[in-house]
Amino acid sequence: MATLQSLASASPLSHSCHQLRSLSGIVTCTVNGSADSAFNGRSLHMARSRLAPIRRNSKIFGPITMMAKPTIQFIQGTDELTVPDVRLTKSRDGTNGMAIFRFDQPSVFDSSGEIGEITGFYMIDEEGVLQSVDVSAKFVNGKPSGIEAKYVMRTPQEWDRFMRFMERYANQNGLEFIKK
Repeated sequence: MATLQSLASASPLSHSCHQLRSLSGIVTCTVNGSADSAFNGRSLHMARSRLAPIRRNSKIFGPITMMAKPTIQFIQGTDELTVPDVRLTKSRDGTNGMAIFRFDQPSVFDSSGEIGEITGFYMIDEEGVLQSVDVSAKFVNGKPSGIEAKYVMRTPQEWDRFMRFMERYANQNGLEFIKK
């Protein structure tokens, strides 16, 4: 249960966690998004694990860091499998910038009818979620063929946070940076 609470508290969303234990040992934890977030709560159900008791002489080396695989989503909970072409622009004074993501034949089109509608553009990693609602689809002969998403960074801190996400995402998906 501590794992679920750690994961929930690592999220930038405000949350509340209520623990309910049944006779079967099932633990329920609900994480709720804040009013100004597009995220809705999800109930997590886990069977209670039986762990060996900690011995007095056991050595504890420090906190365990949970790593989240960097991913992009258009529908919450459904990872986008297509790797995008990403273009970055930055102002001369370095105070703001924009990232433009272009997806050709994204996998979200295959599953959007079954799972739901595109609700935004979400970049998720171990630090949390970066999101944008500036998403547009390209249609050819009445069929969806691509998606363009824009993410605007208005401060140097937002730029740095985005670059940390992109470094993780690039390493995970084999992207490289080419300066023009």
